[in-house]
Amino acid sequence: MAARPPPSDDTDDEPTVVTFGIAAVEKFLAGADLSYPVDRQTVVDATGDPDVPVDTGGRTLALSTALERTDQRQYESRRDLLNALHPVFEDARQSGPSGIVGFVRSLIPSF
Repeated sequence: MAARPPPSDDTDDEPTVVTFGIAAVEKFLAGADLSYPVDRQTVVDATGDPDVPVDTGGRTLALSTALERTDQRQYESRRDLLNALHPVFEDARQSGPSGIVGFVRSLIPSF
């Protein structure tokens, strides 16, 4: 998924798009040298185990953690891999903070 970030005072002519979830995974896979079928560890090694953005609030999930949360150890194709990861990232996105308190927390940087 991708979404535009909140408007800012920047005067850039082109809007910035924040990519998260499966769309972000797709970008990491595009830069990796993978041949299918592929196992979890090979995906992690080829991508460098990136922290994948889960939402526009800046929360992330390590790709290795997302792969561990799938029911599969091997993926027959890129589509198979993305299909397996989709519910993992959707659950992570939906389990994030919600409501006013969640919104305020998302604005405060964590240290």
